[in-house]
This record gives sequence, structure tokens and C-alpha cells, in this order.
Amino acid sequence: MRWDRAVLFKLATNETLEQVVKGLPGGEDNAWRAASRYVAGRTRDEALQVADAQLALGHGVSIDLFGELSTDPADAERVVDEYLELAELTTGWLSLDLSHLAVDVDPAGAADRVARIVGALGSGRRLQIGAEDTARTNRIRDCVLTVAGRGLGDRLGATVQANLERSPEDIDAFAEAGVQIRLVKGAYVEPAGAHPYGEPTDVAYLRLAHQLADRGADWSLATHDGRLREAVLLALGKVPVEQLLGIRPDVLAELRDREIATRVYVPYGPSWFRYWLRRVAESRGA
Repeated sequence: MRWDRAVLFKLATNETLEQVVKGLPGGEDNAWRAASRYVAGRTRDEALQVADAQLALGHGVSIDLFGELSTDPADAERVVDEYLELAELTTGWLSLDLSHLAVDVDPAGAADRVARIVGALGSGRRLQIGAEDTARTNRIRDCVLTVAGRGLGDRLGATVQANLERSPEDIDAFAEAGVQIRLVKGAYVEPAGAHPYGEPTDVAYLRLAHQLADRGADWSLATHDGRLREAVLLALGKVPVEQLLGIRPDVLAELRDREIATRVYVPYGPSWFRYWLRRVAESRGA
């Protein structure tokens, strides 16, 4: 139910809840045991081991250092340094949320930081920019297009949420700029400008998939909805499929055996708790 989903997502962003759970006897250890299904590790070395294991299985990876809602440009610079090291240590793709780069308080600086990371990636690799709530959608789009306009579009990816009514226009803009597009249903509970969760969002997803195919865009399916995924694959051919770490690895193996390109989102870092609660919210709200 939508109410259940809204409540769960509210809890997933509640810092006090995290402090309470971690403060209970054995609370952090128990939470980590549950979260570790979805999280590659609390350190970069742990994440790289998980990424290497996925690569050995024949899947691509997109590695993400947890972090969001930063308002400190100095902290954002430290994040850039971490990503520059990641770019040297793995052949995989990278992923991040722009609020981790202080886009809310320094949009121009965030674009410069993205450009520095993207500039460190070799041919065929991408920095995928994550989706956030609609309050940031314009800033995210502007940042991605700004960096793409510097001749870096072929090393950028943007996440488009099917539940947002604006997404057809965003797809056109990203495709025109040569940015890879990761199509998701949309995890945030939005106050306005969004299709209801369920059939309306599913229909929007299908329409956007066909729009992407018609444009000849570089794009991927990022959904764990098997019926929706197969409907797109049957209609449009072997579109690459992306999934979150820890969710239905059997599906990834089956897709790989069908010679469909696969990619696994590999997140890590000390800020794992709220990401885990979001995964719980999605599974309970579906």
C-alpha cells in the first residue's frame, strides 16, 4: 500500500532511528548481518573484492560509495579523491548521487567534480549519476548536461525514473547529449508530478523503454520486476539489464546465459544503514 511505502521510506531517512538501533545491545551487528546481503562492505577493499567476484561471474559492475545530503564542498572534494582512486583500482563503472558532491549548495562546483571523476575513466566506462527526489531533479539534469557539454557525454550515465511525469523530456535531453540512461521505476514517494505506484508507473516504464529504443539511445533496464523486464526484452531485444547487489542473483545468471549484458550495483561505505532500510521499504511496499 502507498501509505505503508511512504512510512517505510520516511523511516529509511530517519537519522534518529539509525542511532537508536545501533545503540541497542547487538543492534549494529544484527542490522549489519541483514544489510550485508545488499551492501558490498564497509570499506573500499571489501567492495572491490565483491566487484571482482561479480566480474568473474561475467557481470559488469557499478561501484558506489554511500553518501548524500552533503553541504560541505571540502567533504565533496574528499569524495572526489576516493572516486579518483576507485577509477584506478577497478575496470568497472562507477556510480554516485550528486547530493554527495554538494550539488545543493554548489552546483557549479559539483559539475567540476563530476568532470574530474569522468575524466579519469577510460574508454567504455561510465560514471552513472543516481536518481534522487524531485526537489533535486532539475539540478541533477543540469549538472549532467553541463558535464556532457564539455565533451564527456560518452563517459556519463544518468538515471531516469519512470514514475516521474517529466521523464520523456529528460530522456530526450540525455539521449541528445550522448549520455547513457539507466531506466528505473522510481523509488521515492513524491508529493506531486509522479504517476501512482503500480500499473500507471509500469505503463510509463514501457512507454519510456520504447522511446529509448526509437531514439537509438544507449540505455539499460534497471528493474527487478520480472514481468516488466521480459515484456521489454521480448519487444525490444537484448537490452542490457542492471540489478542491485543481493537481489535475485539467479536472474542475473539466467540473463547472462541468454547472452544479455548484465550489470550489478555494488555499494559500500560506512553510511550503509539507511540504504538497507530503503531496500526493505521497497520490498515491503511493492
